[in-house]
Amino acid sequence: MERRRAVLAQLPRMYRSDGSPIRVLLVDDEQVLTDLVKLALGYEGWSVEVAATGRSAIEAYKANRPDVVVLDIMLPDLDGLSVLSGMRALGRSTPTLFLTAKDSIDDRIIGLTAGGDDYMTKPFSLEELVARLRGLLRRTAEGVLEEDHVLVVGDLTLDESSYEVRRAGEEIALTTTEFELLRYFMRNPRRVLTRAQILDRVWNYDFAGRVNIVDLYVSYLRKKLDGDRSTMIHTVRGVGYVLRGPE
Repeated sequence: MERRRAVLAQLPRMYRSDGSPIRVLLVDDEQVLTDLVKLALGYEGWSVEVAATGRSAIEAYKANRPDVVVLDIMLPDLDGLSVLSGMRALGRSTPTLFLTAKDSIDDRIIGLTAGGDDYMTKPFSLEELVARLRGLLRRTAEGVLEEDHVLVVGDLTLDESSYEVRRAGEEIALTTTEFELLRYFMRNPRRVLTRAQILDRVWNYDFAGRVNIVDLYVSYLRKKLDGDRSTMIHTVRGVGYVLRGPE
């Protein structure tokens, strides 16, 4: 634990935009785990609320508007996917990291498809958990701190202040990670971006070399952006991806 404290203490502190502590909702029914995570996040100066059931998590989410959620998939009442659906139904897209013992590729895809922004399996490193949460918070904070700015590529618009995305006037709902990925593309139109560049810029940490997470999220964006319209995100075989406006 002393080594962990030394590592975490080297990172600059993060706060909410009003200077108050980051608010974390930790949803898990394993008390030993929640005690350790709460202790680690406490070193960051963050405020952590623990919920041991899905229903109590949704109530806590309604009452306290956390800045980030750490959510176990296997809970004693509702499953984590249902909990996330209930949270999203409230109209907010709080960054959410799934924390679970399920570690198959199918489980990861299900979790991310359901709207989760990241996914960690048990057992896990507390330092890595902190780094991933900081990455999610940093991307969210960028949208809050930057001046109002609207990016436009073809019939696609992205408002960095309001987090609204529209194509041909139709609003498109994105998760936090999908929004950040699209913003990176729209800041670099017609520029070929490698998977490594995208991974470094959007995820902000080493994803253990699993660049296939980029392919997965590009597929999500394409489904949401394109529909019956022309494709905007093009694959450059052997290199990466490029965003181009409709021809």
